[in-house]
Amino acid sequence: MTMTDTLGDYVDALKSGSLDADLLALYGKAELANQKLRYARLLETMQARFAPDTAAVIIAPGRTELGGNHTDHNHGQVLAAAVHLDCVAVAAPAPGMQAVIHSSGFPELIRADLSDLAPRPEERGRPESLVRGVAAGLAEKGCRIGGFTACVNSTVLPGSGLSSSATFGMLLGGIFNHLFNGSCTTALDLAGIAKLAENEFFGKPCGFMDQLTCALGGILHIDFKSHLDPDVERIDFEFTRAGYQLAVVDTGGNHAELTPEYAAITKEMGAAALLLGKEVLRGVSIGEVIQAIPRLRQKAGDRATLRTIHFVEENQRVGAMVSALRENQVEVYLKLVSASGASSWRLLQNCFRTSTPQMQGIPLAVIMTERFLDGNGACRVHGGGFEGTIQAYVPKARFDDYRQFMERVFGPGSVMALRIRRSGVSRLRPVGLDRRFD
Repeated sequence: MTMTDTLGDYVDALKSGSLDADLLALYGKAELANQKLRYARLLETMQARFAPDTAAVIIAPGRTELGGNHTDHNHGQVLAAAVHLDCVAVAAPAPGMQAVIHSSGFPELIRADLSDLAPRPEERGRPESLVRGVAAGLAEKGCRIGGFTACVNSTVLPGSGLSSSATFGMLLGGIFNHLFNGSCTTALDLAGIAKLAENEFFGKPCGFMDQLTCALGGILHIDFKSHLDPDVERIDFEFTRAGYQLAVVDTGGNHAELTPEYAAITKEMGAAALLLGKEVLRGVSIGEVIQAIPRLRQKAGDRATLRTIHFVEENQRVGAMVSALRENQVEVYLKLVSASGASSWRLLQNCFRTSTPQMQGIPLAVIMTERFLDGNGACRVHGGGFEGTIQAYVPKARFDDYRQFMERVFGPGSVMALRIRRSGVSRLRPVGLDRRFD
C-alpha cells in the first residue's frame, strides 16, 4: 500500500477547518475545540518522537453495553453501542519488525518484536501482548504485518467499563489494516482477531461483544447464536431525542485483578450447561432450569444456578429491549434496563467482590441513582461488573444536578456523559473520515 498523507497535511487540515464536519460527527459541538487541540498535540508528538515521512490517523471507539450482561460468552444476545470516547493513533510504517508505541500519559514506550508472534507469559495483562496477538492473528489469516511507530491518546480509560482493552486491540487492527493491507480486512475479521488476542495473549476471558461493537459502531443488536459469525442489526435510536442523557459513573476500583471473577461466571455457566445437556446455555428454557434446580444445586452450586437463571432471562430481555427501541417505546425500554440491573445484582451477582465486601461502590451508586431519579429514568451495573461503573439514563433537564449529586461521593470527573458514535474503527484522512468499514 502506498501512503501519501503527511503530518503536515493533517496539521493544515485541522487549521483550515476541513476536518470540522467529521470531528463534529465524532465528538459533538461542545468538544470540537478540545478535540482539534488533542489531535494537533498528537501530531506534534509524532513529529517530535518519530518524524515519519507519511502517516495515518486511526480511530477506534469505546463501547457501552446496553443490555445482555454476561450473555455473549454463552452464545446469547446483546445490545451494545459505540461511544464518542475513543483511542486515536498517528501511525507510520517503519523498517524491520519492531512496533514502537508512545501512549500519552505513560513514560515507557510499548515495544514488540513482531518477528516472534508466540504468546509470552510475562506480557499477559500488558499492552505488548495485544500488539503481538493482533499481529499473530493477522499473519495467520495471510495478511501482511510489519514494523511501525505510533503515538496514541485514549479517552477510554482502564477501569471505566468502556472496554479499553478491546478499543486498543481494534486500534491495532486498524493500524495493521491501513498501513500494510490496503484496508481490505473486514471489520468482522479484525474483531475476531482482537478477541483472540485478548483471550490467548492478554489473558482476558472476554466474549465477542466488545470488539465487534468497537469495530462496527452505532447501536447494535448482536445475536451470537453462531458465535464467530453473529447476526448484527443496527438500531437507529437517539436517547437524547427521547429526553434522556446516557451516562456512566465510575465508582473507582481496580479491574486489573478481576479476571478470576469474570472467569468464574463463564466456568459456572458452562458447568450448568453441561448438566443440562448443552455445550452453552443458549437454547435452554427457564422451565428446563427450574426442573433441574435440585441437580444444578448439587453438582454446580447455588450461585451457578442463579447465574443460569440470569442468562436465560437476560437473553430474552435483550429481544424485548430491541423491540422497545424499534417502536420508540422509551419508557418500556427503561423498565427493562432496570430489570437487567436487578438481575445482575440478585442473580448474576457481579456488583461487588465477595473477597472485599466492605467495598461496594457499584451498589452504592445504583442506590444513589435510584433515589435521585425517583422513577424517572433507569440505571444498572455496566459491563463486566464487580468494580468499576454503572450506567444511567437521566432526564436531560436534571443531568447537571445528577452529575453534582454523584461526584460529591465518587469524585470530580466520575460522571461521564456518553454520545453514541455511528462509525467504528476508521482512518481519518486530511480530506475526511474513511468509512469503508461501515
